Amino acid sequence: MPRPVPGTALDFIWRKWDGTPHWHHEVVYLGSDEHGEWVGQRIGARAFRPGREVTLSSASVMLLPVDRHDWVLTLNDAPELTRVYIDVAWDVQWPDDGLPTAIDMDLDVVRRLDERGVYIDDEDEWAEHSVQMGYPVEVMAELEATAADLHRRVVAREKPFDDETADHWLGVLSDLD
Repeated sequence: MPRPVPGTALDFIWRKWDGTPHWHHEVVYLGSDEHGEWVGQRIGARAFRPGREVTLSSASVMLLPVDRHDWVLTLNDAPELTRVYIDVAWDVQWPDDGLPTAIDMDLDVVRRLDERGVYIDDEDEWAEHSVQMGYPVEVMAELEATAADLHRRVVAREKPFDDETADHWLGVLSDLD
């Protein structure tokens, strides 16, 4: 599948299960490896959604996995205390003729560099939105299993959830500047 030249500016667009807009990230294409396609967010890049806008104060890289369509990994650089942030998602895709998109499914797997460590976040939103937006039972079971598996893999620091992978792709992003 053809991809842009590394350094090309793109948008990564998220929505919710019911189709409403969610996060919109300004990213640049970095390249690919055995794990999937990588994009980066430079310091100063914007991420916004209805009612909220963030200007990044630290760089980050995002992975769209090659063999999965139910999560997106974000690895953050210092001084951010959240090193690993995985959005459990649905329908993660990057069509040959379009931009990367995904449906945010609320659950997140997080590894922080403080006493909070590794945990699954936003289970309250998951419960609320599953009723409000009518998540199918089969989808819920699949994504709960995905979140549990990702939690295990992050605790074990398996690739691509490890610091070596993070540092490599953050270096690729830095080298573009």
